Amino acid sequence: MAYLLQVDFPFEGPFSEKMSTTFLEIAESINKEKGFQWKIWTESKETKETKEAGGIYVFEEKKDAENYAEMHEKRLKSFGVKDIRVKIFDINEKLTKLNHGMIK
Repeated sequence: MAYLLQVDFPFEGPFSEKMSTTFLEIAESINKEKGFQWKIWTESKETKETKEAGGIYVFEEKKDAENYAEMHEKRLKSFGVKDIRVKIFDINEKLTKLNHGMIK
């Protein structure tokens, strides 16, 4: 079974292309995490009240998602990020695949 990890937090930037270059090294390191399948990077920069960033990840095992979430939350806090929201969900693989979800 695959597991989805959702992480989001208030964020003042950088966004868009600047985010892509600023966080390239972190993005590359995520590919090496145990059980990691894929990530969608999320960002919202519209207004001061809605400025946030985060990601949706898929891991092979729940323990892999939990371990990554713990490490990532510590990393974010070391950058001064507060109000980090983390959720882990079971994925219904049969329905997800029916709707073209990318599960290994």
